[in-house]
Amino acid sequence: MEALFFYLFGGLALICSVLVVFLKKPVHNAVALIFTFFCLAGLYLILGAEFVAIIQVLVYAGAIMVLFLFVIMLLNLEEEEAIEGRGNRFRRWLGGFAAVLVFLLLAPVWLLQTLPVVKGTFPPEKVQELGNTVWVARLLFTDYLLPFEVASILLLAAIVGAVFFAMKRM
Repeated sequence: MEALFFYLFGGLALICSVLVVFLKKPVHNAVALIFTFFCLAGLYLILGAEFVAIIQVLVYAGAIMVLFLFVIMLLNLEEEEAIEGRGNRFRRWLGGFAAVLVFLLLAPVWLLQTLPVVKGTFPPEKVQELGNTVWVARLLFTDYLLPFEVASILLLAAIVGAVFFAMKRM
């Protein structure tokens, strides 16, 4: 049953990702991207990463995509039309060649993948007992406290800088 949902969410994520690229209206692209984020959250749930799934929905599907939709509607973007020309055909061939090259470079890595299984510091029984979120919080506030604080200071500096430049323009 778990495999069925994994393939269902994976297939839907793949289809929605392709729709993001090939739909012509920007609002439709953004909605397809929201569906992709929800499918990825479903995959995270299946893999037992509940915290990551909730953050995926709240941050990406919620906040960031609402911002994207707001900007798209504010700019009043219309349907995109392909520009036909000689350079466009060359770009298609170049893109196809690059895709085949990337596939040929990554295929041996995928086919010859024999990664050893590394036992984590937290036994699965404990993770099951306490939940994923508790372990993420423990790691974040013990072993990775300094990087966490540095990231928060960088975010604070970015916010202060953005407010400073916004106030300067007014």
